[in-house]
Amino acid sequence: MPIYEFHCGKCEKDSEILVRSSKWEGTRCPLCGSTRLTKKLSVFASSTATSGGGDAPACGMGMGGGGGCGGCCGGGPHRH
Repeated sequence: MPIYEFHCGKCEKDSEILVRSSKWEGTRCPLCGSTRLTKKLSVFASSTATSGGGDAPACGMGMGGGGGCGGCCGGGPHRH
């Protein structure tokens, strides 16, 4: 089951909600109970294997927010 990020139009808070279906309309805000939710564009991190067996880690900046720094080296494997 995917976890989606929503913004509530009533309490103006953001929440991550585990949704059992792609039909998330009608889901209630866990903070105020409103159904005035809009789905936010979520950013995710991914990793890819490099040729030659290189194992340089992807940027660790922004790890709490879901993703690499994206501000240097095109977001590819690199070191700071």
